[in-house]
Amino acid sequence: MRRIKRIGIITCGGDCGGLNAVVKSVTQTAHSQGLETMVIPNGYAGLYNLIDIKSPTFLTPGRVDLIDANLAGSEAGHSRVKISKIQDPNKYERIKKGLQRFEVDGLIISGGDDTGSVMVELAEQGIRCVHVPKTMDLDLQPYSVGGDSSLNRIAQFTEELKTTGLSHNRIMIVEVFGRYVGHTALRGGIGAEADCILIPEVPVNFDVVYAHMKQRYMDRVERSDVRSGTYTIVVSEGIKDAGGEHIYDQSAGADAFGHRKLTGAGKYVRRELEERMNRDPEVKEFMKKKGLFVPGVYELPEIREVVPSHLVRSGHSSVFDINFGKEAGAAAVRLLLSGIDGITVVKVRGRKIYYMPTKEAIKQRSVDLNVVALFEQQGICFGREPRMYEPEFIKAEGEIERHL
Repeated sequence: MRRIKRIGIITCGGDCGGLNAVVKSVTQTAHSQGLETMVIPNGYAGLYNLIDIKSPTFLTPGRVDLIDANLAGSEAGHSRVKISKIQDPNKYERIKKGLQRFEVDGLIISGGDDTGSVMVELAEQGIRCVHVPKTMDLDLQPYSVGGDSSLNRIAQFTEELKTTGLSHNRIMIVEVFGRYVGHTALRGGIGAEADCILIPEVPVNFDVVYAHMKQRYMDRVERSDVRSGTYTIVVSEGIKDAGGEHIYDQSAGADAFGHRKLTGAGKYVRRELEERMNRDPEVKEFMKKKGLFVPGVYELPEIREVVPSHLVRSGHSSVFDINFGKEAGAAAVRLLLSGIDGITVVKVRGRKIYYMPTKEAIKQRSVDLNVVALFEQQGICFGREPRMYEPEFIKAEGEIERHL
């Protein structure tokens, strides 16, 4: 096996916080070991077209110093490309020739489940690579770069929307990414002290949501000396109705990996709540009682949905993601040098670098519904009748797990 002298860096899938920390860390660690690093731009699209690149970008210490690890996104660029779908029977040979042309001996690839699945294919083709987990959805088995940054953004946007909600006595719905799991909605919503959090793991009973919203909203207006109140819902894309069917805009199409674009959940929730409010005479009477009712103009509270979309991915990285990205990037270099590849970095704990097979790492991880019950006991609505939280008490012994 050829000794590694040059490493290629690839970032794939959706952009998010912490990726520039990975890119910098890989380069800085590689240079400390006498290795070179090269950006393979624009994800797997760049890998496929590497053979034709005229001016490759080698990350010298001076060049990498220009990268700001605090910024979200990736200096290496992104694309959503499933290599096995490329209509070229010689695609893997083309990729290998591109790597040979630039004497790239191994790849460090940062991405989510789709990126990881392609990396598994590359490893099966004999290409040496290590996967640094990255997804704001937090649906991989290990922690992933980008998760904490997105949670902070979701919590910030949701919390700030309460000011406009209070000013206009509105119910505010915030729709966030997450695909088929609700980690981002759950944790971001908890961080913003949202009143209601709707996630794919819990099929939504809209009668329960409406009753919770109506009571809490009316209580707040009743208590306010300026008759002001709001109610905040964080909803994950990919939520299910009471029958277990995913709710989404069917005209949105699919991405390059064949996944449906699960947009439209926030709009659907708004319509369900508006329909119930329009049929409910008590709300109109409440508006009259509080001096808020204007015939034909302002008879019911407004419900607005907001979709921060890619704003959640953008901006700045959290300190946690910068630290994790730098640790995971450095670990990936050390694993490649030790002849360990085709795997995913899990964490670094002192001198211990933990890793696992990528096939296992990219298996979907759902929200633990026991945690949902814990928060239901604190008055948060999850679109179902609250369940009891039944704790187990376990004495911690030995090494205590830590975040960083």
